[in-house]
Amino acid sequence: MEKPLFEANKLIYKSNLKYDNVIVERGKVNFIVGESGSGKSTFLKLLNQSISPISGEIKYNGKAVENYNPISLRRDVSLVSQEPFLFDESILENFKQFYLLRNKQMPDLEYINYITKLCSVNVPLEQNAATLSGGERQRVYISIFLSLCPKVILLDEPTSALDESNSFKIMRNIIDFCKEKNIELVVVSHNNKIIDEFSENKIFIKKEA
Repeated sequence: MEKPLFEANKLIYKSNLKYDNVIVERGKVNFIVGESGSGKSTFLKLLNQSISPISGEIKYNGKAVENYNPISLRRDVSLVSQEPFLFDESILENFKQFYLLRNKQMPDLEYINYITKLCSVNVPLEQNAATLSGGERQRVYISIFLSLCPKVILLDEPTSALDESNSFKIMRNIIDFCKEKNIELVVVSHNNKIIDEFSENKIFIKKEA
């Protein structure tokens, strides 16, 4: 039997966030759902060791996450948070910087144009990221991480700054790209319409009393 992508058992982060018997399935679009304050975003950070639990275990591909090299793990399991970190340089320079940080060869302009259009980045690549709106920054940030083709991409509220029409379009594009490139996808969202439309596996995180 194929191992789950991730499994969390008796996991505790601080005293009020607990995750037990949580399974993230391989080969499916996984959506993490639950009420506000239940720890959905925290769970994403635990999956790639951005933060560490007090106790319990998370396995990635059947192996405890603490047994992976943390830097390698975060490159393979990339977290795209709600707060984009971009350099105060052009969009193109931001691509260059992220590729440089990973010692990867910068892709050609055709590929960057393709991936930014996929994420509805409708501004010139020469524009300084500091001048972008919150939604534009979020879309640029997603496009950079998608372009790097990690093994797993963790998206925290990827459509939070978008209207409904653009939310559906971009989510569809992201999912199609990930399926084409065999990238596993785990998404936190509060948008029930997006969840109902695209989720192939719902993971319910319950808020502790």
